[in-house]
Amino acid sequence: MWTLGLFVVVVVGVGLLFAADTQDTDYANVPYTVPAFFGLILGQICLITLGVLVISSEYGTGMIRTTFTASPQRYRVLTAKILVFFCVSLVVSMLSVGLVGLLTSQIHHDSSNREWLGTVFRSSLYVSLMGVLALAMGSILRHSAGAITAMLGLVLVPAILPVFLAISRSTREIGNKVLEYSAPNSLAKLFHLDNGSGTPQFWLLAAVTAVAVAVAYILLDRRDV
Repeated sequence: MWTLGLFVVVVVGVGLLFAADTQDTDYANVPYTVPAFFGLILGQICLITLGVLVISSEYGTGMIRTTFTASPQRYRVLTAKILVFFCVSLVVSMLSVGLVGLLTSQIHHDSSNREWLGTVFRSSLYVSLMGVLALAMGSILRHSAGAITAMLGLVLVPAILPVFLAISRSTREIGNKVLEYSAPNSLAKLFHLDNGSGTPQFWLLAAVTAVAVAVAYILLDRRDV
């Protein structure tokens, strides 16, 4: 509840701060949900943390033994955690982003020509998948601090690494490609703040998440509790 509550506060609070500091003309070519983009950049860390803690906290306290005793088919436990977490995070994300879009549209009356409801679902789906990836990482590493650190590295390194790759002309193109698929740039594309639809970035995240979840299922049966 703390992480979800903080997520809502960050997304809605930061979003409305940006919405109040903009003019009607700023929304001529962008959707009303754009202020939520800035909140999601920070808010996704809450979902990442929650995704890890959904399963790693049980390993930390030893309660996972009780869970697996009550449900010997371990894959059912992991499946239930993934489904519940994904549905809850998707609904909370959509409500938060949608609220920002709704309130922004009321502040800046009919000044946008861009459809904004689609960005509510796409951006929420993206950060929810990021949370599922964190859950899978928590299951793989079985350590809260390690999994959260790994996920923060996955989010932050692609946004920072291109700065160093740009130093050399031979690696500059690689840096540009890494930056294009970083989490902030992917969200920016989903909010129509950058060229492109964000679809390739979304499918890359979906593929990485699917691989991580598959590895989590395999290791769950092969390792002792």
